[in-house]
Amino acid sequence: MDKLEWRISDGPVPYAEALAVMEERVADIRAGHARELVWLLEHPPLYTSGTSAKPQDLLQPMRFPVHAAGRGGQYTYHGPGQRVVYAMLDLRTRRQDVRRFVSDLEEWTIRTLARFSVTAERRAGRVGVWVVRPDKPALPDGSPREDKIAAIGVRIRHWVSFHGISINVEPDLSHYAGIVPCGIAEHGVTSLVDLGLPVTLADLDTALAETFDEVFGEGSVRPSEAA
Repeated sequence: MDKLEWRISDGPVPYAEALAVMEERVADIRAGHARELVWLLEHPPLYTSGTSAKPQDLLQPMRFPVHAAGRGGQYTYHGPGQRVVYAMLDLRTRRQDVRRFVSDLEEWTIRTLARFSVTAERRAGRVGVWVVRPDKPALPDGSPREDKIAAIGVRIRHWVSFHGISINVEPDLSHYAGIVPCGIAEHGVTSLVDLGLPVTLADLDTALAETFDEVFGEGSVRPSEAA
């Protein structure tokens, strides 16, 4: 049995459906009945709240459905034009280190975005991946403004991971106005298209597949289309 399955879903997947699939797959991976899974998909417009979400950061609670995600982190947005990457990996056979796993997800994202000549970076105290925006006005203290291009939120159960990454390709960035994304008000959000790059979801999927083994090692198979 191949170690890892890649799945790409066409069309927005309802959030409750995605949660149910992840719950079942994580249980099967733990029991040894299923392969690890990287699932690439989109959601319809919605907000999710992580375990650290603050009620005051939900600015427009009636704008889109709000789902309690059960992952780490605060409020985030999902919607069309954003590639959601759900990574169901067995950390018992990899590294049983949650911080290292989050760092690896960030590194995977950084290497993927580098394929499109985007310099994406980590920031201390801010989970996720950021780009410096010299084209925007500086912050009041003179430091450059930075925009978040990818959010990361994970959950680990019995050393099997789920949830994962969301990377902005071409979502409607105005939809972020309903929340304080990840609890950070002083910086904004961006996307590959917002940065002037005509990247498609398919382009990003190819880059994700090409860089996975650079971070997570051997044993994966190429993505295949799936409903």
